[in-house]
Amino acid sequence: MFHVYARRVLAALSLLMLLVPAARADDVTFAIKNGHPNAMRVELYSQDRDYVWPGDDKDFYLDDGETKQLPISCNAGESICYGAWVDGDEGTYWGVGPGNKEKCEDCCYTCSGGETEEIELVP
Repeated sequence: MFHVYARRVLAALSLLMLLVPAARADDVTFAIKNGHPNAMRVELYSQDRDYVWPGDDKDFYLDDGETKQLPISCNAGESICYGAWVDGDEGTYWGVGPGNKEKCEDCCYTCSGGETEEIELVP
C-alpha cells in the first residue's frame, strides 16, 4: 500500500516540475574602469534576490587606471547594480556603494547576456 502511495506522490511531483518554469541562467560581463587615482573595490548586487558577486565576503579589486572584465552568472532578467568604493575609504563610492546601501542612477543592468558598455568610475 505504501509503495502505491509513494509512486503517486512521485508522479504528481514529476508532473508539477514540468509545469513550473525554471529560472533561466544567463551570463553577463561588467566592464569597469577605475578612473580614480586610488585603488577601488567593486561588488555587484542583485536587486531581485539576496545575492552579491563575487560573494563569500570578497570583492573585485581594481588598481588605479585598471580596466577589468567581471563575468558573472545570473538569472535571466535579473536587475544587477554595481557598488564601488575607494579602497580604505567607503565614504567615496559609486553606484549603490558598499553593501548596496545607496541610491543610484544608471548603475543597474539587466542580466540578458553579453557585456555592459565600459563603466568608467571617475572622481
